[in-house]
Amino acid sequence: MTLDLAHYPILAKADTPDLLRKLPQDQLKQCADELREYLLSCVSKSSGHFASGLGTVELTVALHYVYNTPFDRLLWDVGHQAYPHKILTGRRERMTTIRQKDGLHPFPWPPESEYDTFAVGHSSTSISSALGMAVAADKEGLGRKVVAVIGDGAMTAGMAFEALNHGGDIDKDLVVVLNDNEMSISENVGALNSHLARLLTGNFFNSIRDGGKKLLSNVPPIKEFASRAEEHIKGMVVPGTIFEELGFNYIGPIDGHDVDGVVDTLRNMRSIKGPQILHVVTKKGKGYELAEKDPIKFHAVPKFNPMDDELPKSAPCGPTFSKIFGDWLCDMAAMDPKLMAVTPAMREGSGMVKFSQTYPDQYFDVAIAEQHSVTFAAGLAKDGLNPVVAIYSTFLQRAYDQLIHDVALQNLPVLFAIDRAGIVGADGPTHQGAFDIPFLRCIPNMIIMTPADENECRQMLFTGHKLDQPAAVRYPRGTGSGVEAVKVMKSLELGKSRRLRDGKKTAILNFGTLLPFAQEAADELNATLIDMRFVKPLDTQVLAELVEDHDLLVSLEDGAIMGGAGSAVGEYLLSRKHNSQLLQIGLPDQFIMQGTQQQMYAELGLDAQGIVKKVTSFLN
Repeated sequence: MTLDLAHYPILAKADTPDLLRKLPQDQLKQCADELREYLLSCVSKSSGHFASGLGTVELTVALHYVYNTPFDRLLWDVGHQAYPHKILTGRRERMTTIRQKDGLHPFPWPPESEYDTFAVGHSSTSISSALGMAVAADKEGLGRKVVAVIGDGAMTAGMAFEALNHGGDIDKDLVVVLNDNEMSISENVGALNSHLARLLTGNFFNSIRDGGKKLLSNVPPIKEFASRAEEHIKGMVVPGTIFEELGFNYIGPIDGHDVDGVVDTLRNMRSIKGPQILHVVTKKGKGYELAEKDPIKFHAVPKFNPMDDELPKSAPCGPTFSKIFGDWLCDMAAMDPKLMAVTPAMREGSGMVKFSQTYPDQYFDVAIAEQHSVTFAAGLAKDGLNPVVAIYSTFLQRAYDQLIHDVALQNLPVLFAIDRAGIVGADGPTHQGAFDIPFLRCIPNMIIMTPADENECRQMLFTGHKLDQPAAVRYPRGTGSGVEAVKVMKSLELGKSRRLRDGKKTAILNFGTLLPFAQEAADELNATLIDMRFVKPLDTQVLAELVEDHDLLVSLEDGAIMGGAGSAVGEYLLSRKHNSQLLQIGLPDQFIMQGTQQQMYAELGLDAQGIVKKVTSFLN
């Protein structure tokens, strides 16, 4: 997108932070206003994360103005709010390509820019990585500064506090900017966050402190009493005390949309030694009324017309797998009062809004705390409740030890509804659900199901919920093949596949929602088609039958080949000394970049044409 110099006269002078720093400070407000307008124009044309970036415009301008980036390290937590950062760091003209195949990466990405100092996509990693860089800067001795920007939602994760605890202990120069917009993707929850949301503005304490000091400043005995009262009140109600107890100097709160105030504060903080917390209050969706009113809806947007009163409606299509899960959850709760649904801050994404409203006493959003969500569910299961953990594939990675140690080791009946399994599309490598089959398959007691369509997903969720052991149902982002989810639910026989087509010489073993591609390929190859359904336990009976009259078995999965479902088939063949050949088709041993699901299926040879080509090449 070419910049209209007449429309953005100040922003045009700030294509890089070096150029931004040449502007007089009294032009920064106009620069921020133009940056916000440019962001709106870009995202409305490209789609992408939106409301978070609108809220960090002034903060981004101030950070790059005060700090000598990229020499000084600037780290963004998660990266949803880093679009203004990308615009100011030489990527302005490419912003309309963000999240698209071969376009700008959706999050900060070091290979893309030296200003992106650390790759991010998952929440609450910024303080830990920044602390490591602060130690390196101290060893280097060149005066390098390190700044981490973290949202109040991300601050609900235990990892953030682990990093704060360590940072206060080792006392290195580090600035942590707490961007408090009172809103993560879903509403922030948890006692700590409620405390922050009520008190971070500090109005109550500040009014008593400032007013009381003025009134009593000339009365020495009372002045001493007031000082002690201030310390007492501060200990009770001011969140800065939390950080100061951890060894950080707390400064704030300040208005995050007052660019001059933020610049002056940051400039003053450069000379302060040791770990610092700057608390900045911002508004998510700032400057665009619709996003301010509904920041959840405008967290990530499709292409839209900024002049319209609402986002465009998506074309009519079948229900998403997330909705299939949400509907099942409500139906199951109506039958099972012991069902307890748990999510780590992904109510909307996981399709749980209706359930949370209909069954509030059976719904638990534990905030951005994946480890806690799994062990919390284990505790529920241990004492007779029936927990369902709704979690994205890549977020479950963050709770792997808890999955093994707290759930599987005790063989507790926790059902994992794993959303965003396989290729997710525009969110790219940090969010591709590539690894859940390999990391689940090696855990004893786990049942792993791969539904091929909407009805299979519903029936497998029911099956897993009724089991007396841990189970996982993995399903992708988006819609299925249009199969109607049958209202009546029945438990499936564990480890039992479906034979969908009889063919000759070649048998395709499908695991999951790539089934339509497998069906088309099987027709062209005259191959037998088996929908395997289960990765664990594997249907070894059908495998034993297939090897008797097929020369080639082809496993197909929307997940990593290494250690995946195809590997399970290969292990069985080796254990029985079968001579049949095996071709494994799935995600290669690399991180998959952004692009639409269909684009990536085609590029990786997972569509029908790719399957036929791989099989034909293998046979020849």
